[in-house]
Amino acid sequence: MTDHGVDDDLVRRLIAEQFPRWAELPLTRFPSGGTVNAVYRLGDEMAVRLPLARGGVADVALEQHWLPRLAPLLPTPVPEMLGAGEPGEGYPWPWSVYRWLPGENPEAGALSEPVALAADLAAFVTAVRGVTLPGAPTAHRGGPVASLDAGTRAAIEELRAIPQEGVDCDAVAAVWQEALRAPDWDGPPVWLHADLMPGNLLVDGGRLTSVIDFGCMGVGDPACDLFPAWNLLPAEARQVFREALDVDDATWLRGRARTLSQAVIALPYYRETNPAMAGNARHVIREVLEEVSKA
Repeated sequence: MTDHGVDDDLVRRLIAEQFPRWAELPLTRFPSGGTVNAVYRLGDEMAVRLPLARGGVADVALEQHWLPRLAPLLPTPVPEMLGAGEPGEGYPWPWSVYRWLPGENPEAGALSEPVALAADLAAFVTAVRGVTLPGAPTAHRGGPVASLDAGTRAAIEELRAIPQEGVDCDAVAAVWQEALRAPDWDGPPVWLHADLMPGNLLVDGGRLTSVIDFGCMGVGDPACDLFPAWNLLPAEARQVFREALDVDDATWLRGRARTLSQAVIALPYYRETNPAMAGNARHVIREVLEEVSKA
């Protein structure tokens, strides 16, 4: 099942079959740069979220189990599940109906309140790290930086073969090599969102209003939740974010490297198919190299 298998008619039939009380509500596909789920707005108060591929199926159960437990512990609203959908009408996977969360995705380079947003993000990350719920899963990106080495180096070489992107691959490789020399996290694993991309944040008036898409959550290296420092925040706000989280040098190096790794892998993969993902990847690479050049 790919994106071509999820359309308005299928979603309407699933809702009519499993949640007939909502069958007459307006349904609209919500434009998104995400790659794992299709999102529909259902009426004014709900969102329908369906995996586009098998790789997103495990996230459904993960969110349905953990989000109700996490929500009371966090300072920022997170998705509230209103209905657990089941396979049907030819669609093979579970899906969810959530309460609609208002706001818009922030855009790097166009933040109206970057310093305040940095403080909001730090408060959210601090709260997530403070969660002590037992039985936590391992975060999708929670392992050592070295586990990303082969994929990152292969992506750097892919970018060398795309000179029109203008990426200084030698500089990228040097940043990556420096991070590999940084000490791994040796403390207890902490709770993480683990996918704090702009597309998973909602803001209003420049301030953080909600955090969504917890499909990568779990416990691991706290550096995994430093992504907004480079994928969203300008330099001044980045420093506010770091100071609020009291990040040591080794964790900062790992966080920067993880964000860079994600970007260099995403850019050649999405450059012709997903403008939002490719654009953010270019932004990350520029921000990381600029930060390193000024250090």
